[in-house]
Amino acid sequence: MPAPTVDHPTQSGQPSRPHRRGRLTRWRRDLLGPGGLRILAAAAGGYALYQAFAPSTRWWLAIVGFTLLGLALDRRGWRAGLGLAFVFGLTFYIPLLSFTNIYVGDFPWYALSVAEAVLTAPVGALVAAASRRLPLWPAWAAAAWITGEALRGRIPFGGFPWGGIAFSQPDGPLLPAASLVGSVGLAFLTALAGFALAALIGALVARPRPPWRSVAILGSGALLLVPFVLGVLGLSTMQRGTDAPTETIAVIQGNVPRPGLDFNAERRAVLDLHAQQTHQLAADVRAGRTPAPTLVIWPENSTDIDPYRNADANAVISAAAADIGVPILVGAVVQGSNAGEGYNMGIVWDPVTGPGDTYTKRHPLPFGEYMPYRSFFRLFSDKVDLQRGTFLPGERPGNFDIAGVPVGDVICFEVVYDELVRDVVNGGAQVLVVQTNNATFGYTDETYQQQAMSRVRAVEHGRSVLISSTSGVSTVIRPDGTIESSIPLFTPGYLTPQVPLIQATTPGTVLGGPLEWLLALATPVALAISILLARRRRRAGADGASAATASAPGSTITTGGPTAATTTEDPTP
Repeated sequence: MPAPTVDHPTQSGQPSRPHRRGRLTRWRRDLLGPGGLRILAAAAGGYALYQAFAPSTRWWLAIVGFTLLGLALDRRGWRAGLGLAFVFGLTFYIPLLSFTNIYVGDFPWYALSVAEAVLTAPVGALVAAASRRLPLWPAWAAAAWITGEALRGRIPFGGFPWGGIAFSQPDGPLLPAASLVGSVGLAFLTALAGFALAALIGALVARPRPPWRSVAILGSGALLLVPFVLGVLGLSTMQRGTDAPTETIAVIQGNVPRPGLDFNAERRAVLDLHAQQTHQLAADVRAGRTPAPTLVIWPENSTDIDPYRNADANAVISAAAADIGVPILVGAVVQGSNAGEGYNMGIVWDPVTGPGDTYTKRHPLPFGEYMPYRSFFRLFSDKVDLQRGTFLPGERPGNFDIAGVPVGDVICFEVVYDELVRDVVNGGAQVLVVQTNNATFGYTDETYQQQAMSRVRAVEHGRSVLISSTSGVSTVIRPDGTIESSIPLFTPGYLTPQVPLIQATTPGTVLGGPLEWLLALATPVALAISILLARRRRRAGADGASAATASAPGSTITTGGPTAATTTEDPTP
């Protein structure tokens, strides 16, 4: 019998060349075989998920994306899961966040996309482990996705949950479920449909056919139906506002002189454009061409000239409010007490008494409204100095009573944060307002993705949503998520919808917060319990085997010393 060949390490402690060549050969074989197919499936899945987001209406591609991810991760190890989910995250976030490079170059775009993909990677480890250890693994896998969304929604710098899976579904049959289980539940159901389809495909094509094949087919098929059943049930909790009292609320889109980061280089011009549209609205009301509004909404950054400090800006806004004769919710940049500091505010401007109640944006956007670790990030891009000042956060939700109308205000990207929108609804808002400035992102998909988020929020909370944008797309969204009217990009105009004032609270508003924590913790806790139980079983099995050996006829027990017997534990759970 020939002696076995052993690859000895070199004097440096590294594996010898034959060993490295063998490892490279194995990697090459894996990449050209099933391993490579799994990488391709993960990459295709991420891109399919991106294709489900606005302006696309192909909601079903989100399910396809999770199906491909599930097929890639099924029964893999956790290390492979990390890598495959990272690939999935790259092909999803790089195209989704392409709007971030429109005026500041590629580095911020790629850096943000890679950061989001890194935060997606742990989801792959959880899903891969769940597929090997937990029954009905697609449900645990969908919950693991919520773990990832909760992580990305909080870190770093307060999180950036753009790309939440719920926001791929404003045109799909699952949307009504948001009124039942919130946007978190909608995200869970979307992922569940994809992972259940992956499990169903795996059970159908398994060779040789395992004895549990029929059970697996039935179980995964049932899980696949659950999201669509809840989508139908959600129709019963979705608000439509048909019996609610209504008020006419005007939405102004004044437009900007030019798109891009310097949209407000002519700050007075932007203010004048919004004042002009308000004067036009007042003239049309007097002429009987449009109904008189109860209040008027101006967008974020409609005045970047502090109206508290600048008498001219104050006079322009006051004249517009006096002409229309009702309060205006003005989006304004207000200087702070220290140089370089400011506030992104919504100010209620009364036609008689002038500025009154205010809301300060609670979640300023890192890199867009303040620059964290400026000196560090300057090492990678000098574009950090385009953000000169620092916007300070507010402390209370944006609840107003404007002319007797309970309004809930969120500013720009705040619409993507579940808790910020939920806070104003819980504070009594009967209509939601999104003051936003999308001129910074030009003609990209960002404005349509933000509109899709607002459509999901409308269904989730059973409220009309009014988007007022400097440059578009300003939109009136009904409580059922449908679009009533809108103004195209970079087009001045106004909207005067009859808005239902709804007081009812949807189950989605109540359940959304607790459900997020329940789902986010479910898979890590279940896996921890599974691993602990498996280790306990292994120890019990090893102890039983030792006892059986000791009691066998003619056995010899040796204790202590270098010749003591040893037991090798089975590494499999």
